[in-house]
Amino acid sequence: MTEKSESLRAMQKEVDTYIQQFKAGYFSPLSQMARLTEEVGELAREINHYYGEKLKKTDEQLKTVEEELGDVLFVTMIMANSLDIDLTEVFNRNMDKFNKRDNYRFERKDGKTHD
Repeated sequence: MTEKSESLRAMQKEVDTYIQQFKAGYFSPLSQMARLTEEVGELAREINHYYGEKLKKTDEQLKTVEEELGDVLFVTMIMANSLDIDLTEVFNRNMDKFNKRDNYRFERKDGKTHD
């Protein structure tokens, strides 16, 4: 297991410890999906402000793409924890899938092509 994998597992544990201190605990999956959608919308708004044509209003609160990505990650971990999903395992399976399926999908820097 890689250091990154252990780090992700530790982050999920830290999020669970945080949530467990509150009587409400984890919200329902539907409520969490709504919150995740809200956070992704806020991320999209920041991306639009930084890289798009829509500038922030002068009286708008300063937020960063980094901050909004952090919120998306946090809510994703909350959702995974409540559904008993180990994001380390999911990540490893997805990387295996992408490395097999998409290994030659895009032009590679090393010049290799499909076997």
